Amino acid sequence: MPLLGRAIFGVLNWAARKGLAESCAPETRVAAGHKARRTGVRGETYAYWYLRKIGYVMIARNFSQRGMKGEIDLVGYDGETLVFIEVKTRTSGREEFGSAEDAVTPTKRRHLSHMARQFAREYRASGVPYRFDILAIEALSGRRPVVRLHKGAFAAQ
Repeated sequence: MPLLGRAIFGVLNWAARKGLAESCAPETRVAAGHKARRTGVRGETYAYWYLRKIGYVMIARNFSQRGMKGEIDLVGYDGETLVFIEVKTRTSGREEFGSAEDAVTPTKRRHLSHMARQFAREYRASGVPYRFDILAIEALSGRRPVVRLHKGAFAAQ
């Protein structure tokens, strides 16, 4: 039983009871970019402890490789399966932005697949079964975040 994961996620979940985004509105485009990055980091931290709470064993965060575009947000094991997790956090309920899951485009999936192959080579995990999960967090202002975990969301490309 992941007791530590449950305890820490409980504290984070209580702290996020009014959302993950900052409450003050940014005045400039630069400030908006910083705010979005901080929200993304908060979302990844929330996702990390959520996954630990449900039994994942996390082995890497923000894996990137020099000369390659992008990064893998989280890497861990769900039982015997190596899992590459893309975390998407949305703080707006506006429909024109689409759901958090929609942000994982075919191009993003190709980049994630390429990075996963590189991870497997670098850490000698080429014979291990693996999958790609998407963890979507809907963190509307003033509300507790809603987490949707899509196991096996897409296949390697």
